[in-house]
Amino acid sequence: MKVMLDLNVLLDVIQKREPHFAASAEILALATRGKVKALVPSHCLTTLYFIIAKHADRPTAEKAVDWILSKLNIQPAIHSDYLRARTFGMKDFEDAVVAAISESSHCQTIITRNVTDFEKSPIPALTPEEFLVENGN
Repeated sequence: MKVMLDLNVLLDVIQKREPHFAASAEILALATRGKVKALVPSHCLTTLYFIIAKHADRPTAEKAVDWILSKLNIQPAIHSDYLRARTFGMKDFEDAVVAAISESSHCQTIITRNVTDFEKSPIPALTPEEFLVENGN
């Protein structure tokens, strides 16, 4: 199964944000064990680096980026993804771009804590907890 990870799932693990840490960490564990193919929108990688470097330090940010690059699949957006995102009528353009990249890369699910932000997405969104329950983990 191919899934798109929203930035908040990665941040939950990196920042050990409770009560979300355990489910998000299990999603990443499934990806690293090859149980799911996890994609990350390319723009999330730069945002993640910025957030970690600002709130921790550059070496920590670099370590996090290196881990993601070694374990997950980075999915770039192309011009047509941005055009498609504009047609969804979503409130947040960044979420619309995540939805469009998910669609063009044939993901079955977007895993996010902000499911309501993806109500108009052509790809269904699930929280990490919902995904784990639906997939027997």
